[in-house]
Amino acid sequence: MILTCIGIFFARILDVTFGTLRTVYTVKGKQFIAAFIAFIEVLIWFVVARQALCGPLKHPVLIAISYSAGYATGTMIGTIISNLFVNGFVMLQAIIKKDDKKLIKEIRNAGYGLSIVPLKHELDETAKEMLIIETNKKNSKNVIDIIKTSYPDAFIMINETKAIHNGLLK
Repeated sequence: MILTCIGIFFARILDVTFGTLRTVYTVKGKQFIAAFIAFIEVLIWFVVARQALCGPLKHPVLIAISYSAGYATGTMIGTIISNLFVNGFVMLQAIIKKDDKKLIKEIRNAGYGLSIVPLKHELDETAKEMLIIETNKKNSKNVIDIIKTSYPDAFIMINETKAIHNGLLK
């Protein structure tokens, strides 16, 4: 019984990790990789579900806990793996004071392209600008560090980008 629970737990980790990666690749438009992962994911799920439902049900609560714990752990591991190994692009938007030439020069000298959008708010008289920087996910921490050096309390937004056409990327 314990071996069955352990097997279900680890198989669910695999299954759900693959499911998380499949979702990431689907969103990124990589349908062939996503389809291959989906095949493996469902194959594992089928074997595990059959084992959980058709095996000896002396302790159904333990099987349910193993199944659920494997699912939760697989979600966590899948997210960690996708953040570490699935590279992509991100768009960083940072609000700064207008005409901070030093910061703009520092970002460009680091090899990043950026666009600058002037901002105005009727309740805030301070002139501001929004920097828009597109970079690889792996380089985003470096860009954030450059901005935070000049503006420790900078308002920074980070969005994943599905695809990029043209432009300057480091």
